[in-house]
Amino acid sequence: MIPGSGVLNAGEPANAAAGDTVTLVEGGTFCLSDRHGDITPARSHGLFFRDARILSRWELTVDGVTPEPLSAQTPEAFTGQFVSRRAPGAGRADSTLLLTRERLVADGMREIVTLHNLDRESTVVTLVLHVDGDFADLFAVKEGRAVASNAEIAVIDGELVLRERSESVRGVTVSASGNPIVAAGALTWRIVIEPRQQWQTEIVAQPTWGNRKLSTRFQRGQRPERSGPGRKIARWRKSSTNIDTDLPALTAVLRQTESDIGALLMHDERRPGRSFVAAGAPWFMTLFGRDSLLTAWMALPLEVALSLGTLQQLAETQGRRVDPITEEQPGRIMHEIRRGPDSGDVLGGNVYYGSVDATPLFVMLLAESWRWGAAKDKIVALLPAADAALRWAREYGDRDGDGFIEYRRATDRGLVNQGWKDSFDGINDAAGRLANPPIALCEVQAYHYAALRARADLAEGLGDTATAGRLREEAESFRDKFSQRFWLPDRGYYAVALDGEKRVVDALTSNVGHCLWAGIATDEHATSIIERLADSTMDTGFGLRTLASDMGAYNPMSYHNGSVWPHDTAIAVAGLLRYRHLPGAVELAERLANGIIDAAAAFGGRLPELYCGFPRTQFPTPLPYPTSCSPQAWASAAPLLLVRSFLGLQLDVPNRRLTVSPRLPSNWGRITLTDLTFGDTTVCIDAEGESAKVTGLPDTWSLTLD
Repeated sequence: MIPGSGVLNAGEPANAAAGDTVTLVEGGTFCLSDRHGDITPARSHGLFFRDARILSRWELTVDGVTPEPLSAQTPEAFTGQFVSRRAPGAGRADSTLLLTRERLVADGMREIVTLHNLDRESTVVTLVLHVDGDFADLFAVKEGRAVASNAEIAVIDGELVLRERSESVRGVTVSASGNPIVAAGALTWRIVIEPRQQWQTEIVAQPTWGNRKLSTRFQRGQRPERSGPGRKIARWRKSSTNIDTDLPALTAVLRQTESDIGALLMHDERRPGRSFVAAGAPWFMTLFGRDSLLTAWMALPLEVALSLGTLQQLAETQGRRVDPITEEQPGRIMHEIRRGPDSGDVLGGNVYYGSVDATPLFVMLLAESWRWGAAKDKIVALLPAADAALRWAREYGDRDGDGFIEYRRATDRGLVNQGWKDSFDGINDAAGRLANPPIALCEVQAYHYAALRARADLAEGLGDTATAGRLREEAESFRDKFSQRFWLPDRGYYAVALDGEKRVVDALTSNVGHCLWAGIATDEHATSIIERLADSTMDTGFGLRTLASDMGAYNPMSYHNGSVWPHDTAIAVAGLLRYRHLPGAVELAERLANGIIDAAAAFGGRLPELYCGFPRTQFPTPLPYPTSCSPQAWASAAPLLLVRSFLGLQLDVPNRRLTVSPRLPSNWGRITLTDLTFGDTTVCIDAEGESAKVTGLPDTWSLTLD
């Protein structure tokens, strides 16, 4: 827990929404509205549940007019307060009627509307809530496609009932206190409010499935902190490590990190207590292989249970058969899960497997979770999934037998690019030409190398030294082959990829930072990469560009060709500190990390999914990318990876070893981690500069302070 806590990555970016959009999110439910609190049909607004928009209109009028907005606040990610006023009456300069809307989302939506009469006279008010639903698939809304209304609307027992016309599966009921007049599409209250008094109604939108009302995670009249999501975030904060710093901007972003990851936590209804993290709001409130794995890795300093739940959830959906439509293959870790009405048309089914990097990342996280204290029996139970993942790499990932892991979509439905830069134009050469598949990405090879070493570490820890030796030998042989084929000696960096003709795709990209993080780079190569990343063509002053500014496809306002992604920069920082013994590595890591922290401050303490890659010398604050997800899981978790990397924090719980080797930036001052728990041990770490102190570590442990 951080003291004082309060409140598009897959394929193509979402259709732009106006800058006044307010997002509330809790698990698989989210709401997009304007700053009035209204959900308007002409916008990409809505109340979304199970990947469908169950409410496409939720507009409140007072005396036939939209109230004038005064403020919009989100005390927590799942709650919002919207304050407005009735327009002043004829001949009056000031309004005397204040309206507040207190909204909560959690498997449905609750809104408490309060009218405050500030006048000395009674006032008559006609309050109308206009309601509609189109049950559009989330993808259709995300892409801005025209969607016809698909709702049957009826009034049943005083409730407004909306049902999906085509499939009759999804629905929502709207009920309210205060004796409204309920008609198709509207609830109306005619009210007299005495002087200096207030009037209130509580409105609930409750999803239905197959004509059965689903349980919401709140009760009528319940305070937000006592609701299901309120109790969930309280448990998360209580179980998480306390992190405090002397740098206010860093403390603020860490506070927001904890809150946002807590809001993005999801739970398997069939597995009580198992948690994992959704990729991001608003469009990716679901389990994503790559995003969920990397976020869980970054969040290990907060809680190891999140990584274990993510691994278990992904293992259950691991590929079992060959299916070109969903791109499922034996051993492959899935890309995303969807439950929307168009999932079959868009993805070929509810589970889509078109990711080339989630599978090695799974093996990497399994070993890291073991080092951080995940229970031995849980790790052993997941070893078959790890072995199946490595078999996938050999039998399906290596499409042509050259030893490298490639991707090519199986049908025209799949993602053209299946690494983390998965937009259609995300992989190109120095001249800006698109790479032709099958494509072997440099960072995927680095992940595969790290996965082999991770599985070797697991084997050694469990007493299988023969397997450990064989896998390490395979990893080193692979590393040599990678160096020979991907290194560009005249450029001083790794090619971003090999294309379908085995030609190098020679653009300078941030992907090489992932190669440092995974440890595949030799010291000689890493030295040159550090110099290239430090150049102004890559370093914006607010983080690393995804593509160098002197490349043919560079566009600082693009999704993947010149923008800055905080998680991407954080991974590069972790990679630089892995090579801290090399000239310039620590200095560049400090510069990049401080740039990210400054960017977070410019965005109000919350790092968005991405932002534009203009140089800081041109614009003193980072320019937002209009459709960036926020909160977004790996962006939110990125500051945790920065802190861990600068602390030099390494754990080996099975062998009872702790290493703290800080290289903290001078402007960070002191950092304190309290209640850092791993296995059955809880410690406190105080660090500043290059010194650290650890308290609470049992005498049976080995401590290295370097």
